[in-house]
Amino acid sequence: MDQPIGGFGGNALHDSFHRMFEISRAEPPPTLEQRQDRLARLRALIKDNEKRFEQAISADFGHRSSTETLIAETLSLLGDIKHTSRHLKRWMAPRKVSTQLQFLPGKNRLLPQPLGVVGVIAPWNYPLQLTVAPAIGAIAAGNRVMIKPSELSPHFAALLQETVAAKFDASEMMVTGIEAGVAEAFARLPFDHLMFTGSTRVGRIVAAEAGKNLTPVTLELGGKSPTIVDRSADLDEVAPRIAYAKLMNAGQTCIAPDYVLAPQDRVEALAGKIWGAMQQMWGTDPANPDYTSIIAEHHYARLKSLVDDAVARGARLLQPASADDAAWAGKRKFPPTLVLGATHEMKIMQEEIFGPLLPILGYSEPTEPINFINGRDRPLALYWFGTDDTARDQVLERTVSGGVTINDCLVHFAQANQPMGGVGASGTGAYHGEWGFNTFTKMKPIFYRSPYNRFADLYPPYGAKIARLSKVLRLMS
Repeated sequence: MDQPIGGFGGNALHDSFHRMFEISRAEPPPTLEQRQDRLARLRALIKDNEKRFEQAISADFGHRSSTETLIAETLSLLGDIKHTSRHLKRWMAPRKVSTQLQFLPGKNRLLPQPLGVVGVIAPWNYPLQLTVAPAIGAIAAGNRVMIKPSELSPHFAALLQETVAAKFDASEMMVTGIEAGVAEAFARLPFDHLMFTGSTRVGRIVAAEAGKNLTPVTLELGGKSPTIVDRSADLDEVAPRIAYAKLMNAGQTCIAPDYVLAPQDRVEALAGKIWGAMQQMWGTDPANPDYTSIIAEHHYARLKSLVDDAVARGARLLQPASADDAAWAGKRKFPPTLVLGATHEMKIMQEEIFGPLLPILGYSEPTEPINFINGRDRPLALYWFGTDDTARDQVLERTVSGGVTINDCLVHFAQANQPMGGVGASGTGAYHGEWGFNTFTKMKPIFYRSPYNRFADLYPPYGAKIARLSKVLRLMS
């Protein structure tokens, strides 16, 4: 860093960072027992306040399905903590690395060490999951954690701040406020690592601010995640899986299917089946408690503008009611909407949707979906449905995305032994399980010199000794 930490001034945010930073440098790395204790306290924090978190998140949304909070947030996190606790001893152990012949019997090791202080800037769409999941990896790696919740989640943010303060010393983990100016100031702090989950637009700003301190960043962004329905797919199996993934959390999911590419002559049939599955699972009543509200009025208006633009440009809609319908708009629940006849000029095909709108486009040639996807920013997720292994493998080999689920949607996110991360405009870096531990760890390479090895004695004066050694080294190369 170019400036001393002590120069940050006296406000609470800078003081909290200063304290964490100094302790992280002064104290030895947390032991396995200390890390396990912090994970146990984090688990207790979630379990003890499960209903309170559910209520706070629902209050922020206007209405949030309690089942979706349970499945996508609470249970997911408890599973992550259990998995991490079970494997942490192995992850923390020094790792053996092979040694080149000429340096034997010396040995190489990688020593996992905490980075220090990790910052987490969290989003509003899955506030508990996307706040705590990075913290699990950071704590497991032995770091201290500062969290900045989303300003669109004030009830959740206040509860998280209260519960973290009750379970953790402020030098271990703390939650900032969400008042104006905190986000910008937070991103400017010289963290040892910064994790941001949110939009690509804001991600660019966060990365630019972090770059001023050379702070490494992990960016979990979004984009337009495509779904390819191959001609070999069974539409009766495909439809409910796409419908569920699209309408979970009312489409406010970074890895939700953003649009569908299907054989041109099967578009109408697929749309009918997806529409039927949506009605079967969620019905057409906005009072349905299983259907989640849109987070804020301006997001509702943004979704409506995407639909209006599509209709003005010739698209056809399947929806139970207009977005202007008082029964839906009054609850801020956007009617599930299928968009047929979408074209590239429509805003709905240019922006990440992040809501319950699903364009379905047709293709004629098998390579069209690959070319279509490769002509755009690399997506956070990609989904493929079908039984043709050759067609599947061609898509996997020729497209690049953050992650893939075959014959379903979203499920790759739940794999504890797989990394979660984007690529290009959809993000950089990865976390989850051991990948999260590694992200927030410095793997320090160490070489142990053996007293019996003379190859390292390449000191001058050079001459015959070096000539003899160089011959041996060439034979080894």
